[in-house]
Formats: sequence, C-alpha cells, structure tokens
Amino acid sequence: MIARLSCLFLLVTALFAQDLKISLGPSPGQVLQRDADGRAAIKLAGTALRAANKIVEARIINESGPIAGFDWKPLERVKANKWEGELKGVPQGGPYSLEVRIVAGTPEVIKDLYVGDLWVLAGQSNMEGVGNLVAVEGPEDRVRSFDQTDKWVQAVEPLHRLVDATDRVHWRKNKEGQPEKLTGQALEEYVTNRKKGAGMGLPFAKQILLRTGIPIGLVPCAHGGTSMDQWSPELKDKQGDSLYGATLRRVIAVGGRVKGILWYQGESDANPKAAPEYSAKMEKLIAAFRQDFAQPELPFYYVQIGRHVNYTNGAEWNMVQEAERKLESRIPHIGMVPAADLSLDDGIHVSTPDLKRLARRMADMVTHDIYPDIAKFQPYKRGPRPAGAKRDGNVVRILFAEVNGKLVTSGRLSGFVICDAEGKPLPVVFHQQIDPMDGNAVLLHIGPAALPAGATVRYGLGRDPYVNLNDELDMGTPVFGPLVIE
Repeated sequence: MIARLSCLFLLVTALFAQDLKISLGPSPGQVLQRDADGRAAIKLAGTALRAANKIVEARIINESGPIAGFDWKPLERVKANKWEGELKGVPQGGPYSLEVRIVAGTPEVIKDLYVGDLWVLAGQSNMEGVGNLVAVEGPEDRVRSFDQTDKWVQAVEPLHRLVDATDRVHWRKNKEGQPEKLTGQALEEYVTNRKKGAGMGLPFAKQILLRTGIPIGLVPCAHGGTSMDQWSPELKDKQGDSLYGATLRRVIAVGGRVKGILWYQGESDANPKAAPEYSAKMEKLIAAFRQDFAQPELPFYYVQIGRHVNYTNGAEWNMVQEAERKLESRIPHIGMVPAADLSLDDGIHVSTPDLKRLARRMADMVTHDIYPDIAKFQPYKRGPRPAGAKRDGNVVRILFAEVNGKLVTSGRLSGFVICDAEGKPLPVVFHQQIDPMDGNAVLLHIGPAALPAGATVRYGLGRDPYVNLNDELDMGTPVFGPLVIE
C-alpha cells in the first residue's frame, strides 16, 4: 500500500512539474541590473495546467546551496492555469541558479544568473572594436555579454558581430542595396577568417570587476562608420532599422535599466557640414537616452576621438575634439577620456594593447565617480585639463587642472603649437617642457618675437599629431584649442 501511494505521489509530482512553464523570467547567463542597494528583483510568470490553487514557489541557489533568505519562497497560487510573482532583494553576485516549482514538485531551472551592473557599448568602429585579434583580453566567468543575436554569453573578443545581428540596421547590404543577414557557410567563413575585432569593452569590464567584485554585463550596440545623424533619437520609431531604436530595444530586452553608457564616436562627423553641429547633437542624444531609459542621471562616459593618418579636414577633426572636450564641463554625470596619444593598428583604429590602456583610463574615471566605496580610487582625478595660458616674457605658461600627481612625458615633450587669431600655426616655439618648478604646468619657449593679437595655443593640432603629455596615473591630456594666450 505504501509503495502504491509513493508511486502515485511521484506521478502527481511529475505531472505538476511537466505542466509548469516559465514565460517571463531571466535568461540563462543573464546579468540583472542591481539597484542602488546592490540588489535586484526578479519578476516571474508562467502557466501550470492541472494545478489549480497549487502554490508556486521559487528559490535561488549557488554552489553551496540556497543563498541566505532565498530558500523556497512562495510566489502565489495558480489561478486559471496562470501564475506570477517576484523575488525581491536578490543580492549582487553569482553565478546563481533559479529554481521554480509547484510545491514539492520537480523544479524548472534557470542557470548561470548574476546580479551586477550593465554597460551599453555604443558609437562607431573604435567602440565596435577593430583592434587586431592578437593577444586580446581573455574572458572572465563573471563578465557576460548580451550578444547581438540577443543571447547571453560569456564575453569573448570580438564582442560585436554585426553581420548576423538581430537588428537589421547592422546587416551588410547585398547587391541590390538591401540589408541582408549573413547565415550558413558565409557566416562560418566570416567568423573563421576574421582578423580584427578587439575593443575596449571587455578590458573595461574586467577592470571594474577586479576592483568591485561586481559581475558585469555588456550590451554591444556600436556600428563602425556611423554618424550622429545615424544615431539620431528621432529615428527610434524605426526600431531595429535604426541604431538608436535597436539600442533602446536591446536595453529593454535586458530589463530596461543599465549602469551606464560607454560611447566612442565622432570620426564620421569630422567634416565641414557635420562638425559645427556635433556638440548640439551629442547633448540631444544624451538627453534622449536618459529620458527613454527613465534614468535622468544615467552616467555617460565617452572617448575623445584620437588620431587618423590623413591630412584632410584637419580643422573639422579638431573641431569635433574640442566639442567633446567642452561637453564634459556642461553636462552632469558624464566624463571624457583622451585617446590621441595611443598607438593604432591601422590608419584610424586604436591598437589592441592601447585599447586595454584606454579601458583602464575609463575604468579609473568610472570607479572614482560611481563606485565611491572603493576608497583607493577616490583621490583620483580626471587627468590633465587645460586651465589657462599666459605669456611671461619669452615663455608661454600653460596651467593644467585635474592632474594626478604631476605631469609626465615619454621623451621630448611634443604636441603644442602657437597659432594666430585665424588658426595659422606660427613658427615660434623652439622648446616645450614641463615646468620644473610646477608639475601642473607646461612651458613653451618662444624667444623674443612679439605674438600677434589674439594668439592662441593648441595641443594636438591636425588629424595625426604626436602628443605625449600625461600624468602619473597615465591619464592623457585631451586635444584642445584654441586657448587664448593672455
């Protein structure tokens, strides 16, 4: 009799387990965005046939068993074959497994879940990543990526793969000029033969994880060669046929909230028509992200465009760089890191080793700004920012703010040019040096010649300058100018 009852119990349990389905919940491998208190809520819903009024319960476990406070917890009873519920206050960390069951039944399991911070990667090719796939940043279990096919995977270089993305805006155009998704053998050959694709997203994420212990999820959304007009929020109604719309869709798909956005773009706007409008378009884009993500103080960190081995449109290139430099002081909760001193893997794309260097600079700024509990990084500053230029006899002295320690240079200091009021370089500087009496200043020796009215100083003039002024934490000096000499 007891054996018969046991068999009957197991049969009923199996029926309940088989009928329980999860229709709303996290995906395997997902990173859930934590709240300000370091915790996340997991919303769940589904169906359960032939289980009327039975209680659905859930728990969260790790390799040691149920995590504290999250052993089997009731969600609600099944009503009209449906159920829903929410697990609140899930602590940061992972990997976790989420188990959901009818009471005492066999659970449905969602594995490899994390609670941490999500970062959107957006912009054009230097954010997409075109560094050589040699000595790339290695993967880490607690750094995940919501890849462009909308699957959560371990973050591995290359993070971006446009050709078979879910969103049509990323696809290549076929012979008829229509977007076409790469599939089958053509996709396999593309993946096998790919030689470029390293970016700054993965090394950035690993730096943040190393410092905070918080799992990181990346949401790659960048697309090489794209302009601010192509990123316009006004195109969001096109959804996956627009860059902004595709990015917004993907953020909604990962839960609707992120820790911040990393942005690297501007090269495609360095032309006579677009450069004068760049600043206004950037402000509009940041405001739109904050409104559409319902995060009015959403952190937005970006890279000032670096070098291009090209000698056309140098004025517009510098105009975009100057717009990016000034933007930082006008909008709250943003930050900029320079890239003009970094090496390249081709005529315009930052090299794989220096993408890691750039990621470390970005991580230093981000850690200081939004992870205040990491005490080591609280004294950190943003890196050299020009604060004024003044002539004193045969020397023009340029003062810098936000310097970590003191200014440093590798080899002979280079990158400064004095120009007239119209921007024409003047052949007057014969020696550049860090002020031996003040580690926050640079001296330009110009001899006894008079400077014309309205003379200015520039750093990083042109598209392909050689600049090498940093501080002791390797935060670079941004391209700047014109800065009027007093």
